[in-house]
Amino acid sequence: MIVCSCNILSDGDVKACLKPGPDCPRTPAQVYRCLGCSPDCGRCARTIRAIMDKALAEAGVEPVAACRRGCCPTALEKAAAEPTL
Repeated sequence: MIVCSCNILSDGDVKACLKPGPDCPRTPAQVYRCLGCSPDCGRCARTIRAIMDKALAEAGVEPVAACRRGCCPTALEKAAAEPTL
């Protein structure tokens, strides 16, 4: 299934870059970089996060908790994935 129509990324592409280990992407922005692209409109970031969370949970890896203060890399990467007008 295509999850990012801007970059033509499938759920399989996202899952393929989630290899266990220290280089495993832990945020949607890291998945984009792993796949050699960057977010365009950003609408797929939540879907990519859901795919990541499910795949990491199935692999027994703790997902990254969302920062509520906006100071952590996860929150900054989320802001970077938002489209600018």
